[in-house]
Amino acid sequence: MAGKQLIVKVAGVGLLAGLIGGGVSYGVGNAIVTHQQNAATKVPSGSNKSGGTKINKNEDTKSNQSTEAYNAVKGAVVSVINKQASSSDDNDILSMFGADSDSSSSSSGSLQTASEGSGVIYKKSGNAAYIVTNNHVVSGASALQVIMSNGKKVQAELVGTDSTTDLAVLKISAANVTTVAKFGNSNSIKAGQDVLAIGSPMGSEYANTVTKGIISAPKRTISASSSNSGTNTTVIQTDAAINAGNSGGPLVNMAGQVIGINSMKLASDSQGTSVEGMGFSIPSNEVVRVINQLVANGKITRPSLGIEMIDLSNVDGQDQQDILKLPKSITKGVVVMKAQSGSAADQAGIQKYDVITKINNKKVNDGGDLKTQLYKYKVGDTIKLTLYRQGKQQTVSVKLTQSASADSSSSSNNQ
Repeated sequence: MAGKQLIVKVAGVGLLAGLIGGGVSYGVGNAIVTHQQNAATKVPSGSNKSGGTKINKNEDTKSNQSTEAYNAVKGAVVSVINKQASSSDDNDILSMFGADSDSSSSSSGSLQTASEGSGVIYKKSGNAAYIVTNNHVVSGASALQVIMSNGKKVQAELVGTDSTTDLAVLKISAANVTTVAKFGNSNSIKAGQDVLAIGSPMGSEYANTVTKGIISAPKRTISASSSNSGTNTTVIQTDAAINAGNSGGPLVNMAGQVIGINSMKLASDSQGTSVEGMGFSIPSNEVVRVINQLVANGKITRPSLGIEMIDLSNVDGQDQQDILKLPKSITKGVVVMKAQSGSAADQAGIQKYDVITKINNKKVNDGGDLKTQLYKYKVGDTIKLTLYRQGKQQTVSVKLTQSASADSSSSSNNQ
């Protein structure tokens, strides 16, 4: 194998090219158009101007199950405002549109609204209340503001974030909190069940908007490449409308329990075909696991092998035979490009060009699979890797160590 190098294929556009987060971003150059009615409707001459149409008493005055579920949680749903420092270029553009460049709202170093999303209050403890939202809603914020369901604005403190699951926890004063949402068991949900998505689509102007749909799939595995975590993630698929600004808001069952945190929607496929009614929520059981760790530690600790890797599918077919010496039956897995010195993989004797195909006898199809399976274990756990070295299958025991990455997610080519 000396002198031979793998030829790695260039990855194409992801299948989920239209997978977008549901936050609302603001650009200074966006034109704002107001629509006005041109004139009052005229009554044709000769008609009976008094008319004969009357407003009748509503027959349907009782609250239905959807209304009751919405009322149970609406007081806990908030808008999350991401404030970031403005640049001098922004100030120049603002002045072109009539803004005072010397004012405090546009002066150098001032904070402006960069984006908006949603969140839900899930806990009160002493004088503090805790909000779960999406990591991408708060990413890059210099300051965070929360608009309560009654319209009151309060400052929020960032407790912790996890880019791998796209979750974040904020803390606010409990003084104005009257409602706390409860989590349901996402493992018990079924396709076809009614759900509500609550949040601020298109921003806080439409706060506490509710849309209704069903659970399209209780467990849908998708690529989370948009979060740079390089993992495959299991989410709840729903046709309840999830639009920009809904990110971080709750997906609610008919008992008023939060069963998911709305995170993204599929707007188009890789060919650009428009898609409707495909929204995704992070399951509540995963949410609870992550936010409990964030409150306790401010971060998520995940295990690591300590390898640099590529997907086997990205290796030239001839090289799979000539260099990796793989049997033709092996078409999926990850190729180790480097075992970092002193890492768990290094200590277990894993070598360059080893091809990992299973973790604890569960198939590893690609790097996303490897991370997804690995993250089910804890630092200190011992796992068994099935791998191929020079065409021969081996089983190696590896004691997992903590990821060296400061962020809870690492590069998609490292683990």
